[in-house]
Amino acid sequence: MARTKDFDPDTVLGQAMDLFWERGYEATSMADLVERLGIARASLYGTFGSKHDLYLAALKRYLEIRETGFVRALSQPGPVLPAVRSLVQSWVDEALNDPAHLGCLVVNAAVELSPRDPKVAHQVELSWGVLETTLTSALMRAIAQGELPEERDPQVLARFLLVMLQGIRVIARAAPDPARLQAAASQALAALA
Repeated sequence: MARTKDFDPDTVLGQAMDLFWERGYEATSMADLVERLGIARASLYGTFGSKHDLYLAALKRYLEIRETGFVRALSQPGPVLPAVRSLVQSWVDEALNDPAHLGCLVVNAAVELSPRDPKVAHQVELSWGVLETTLTSALMRAIAQGELPEERDPQVLARFLLVMLQGIRVIARAAPDPARLQAAASQALAALA
């Protein structure tokens, strides 16, 4: 007879995501995971596989949570540019209201692991692709609705915003200077005029 799990894998995955987000992949040991999650090492391996498998699952969970919000916000009917402006400002606000300077798990993964871990690099690229595609689609609608001039290239603008938004996350993690971040956001928003 199969034994039932005495923990909720979904809850444990969320806790693992938080720990990896706080410490990073390399600085999080299996002993740290066992202690924080309150389950046996064998249960962790049996449910999630290796530490790397657990990290990838946690990264995917983070992406699902993050992407749902901005995809929904940028896909709403009506004027587009206010939603884009709101997205940019929300990323600045989030960065400035991050007292632990955790930053973004995707950016942290990109910096820590992407150069040497193809699976993590793939997840990071998927995330950036979703943001770029969502922004491109929104900006195409903005052009069609007359919010932006027809000669603007929505994909180029989307790529600019992608790089700027990820840059906000990097700067915020290292040295979250409100004046610097607000100035960058203001310049990005001016590019949408």
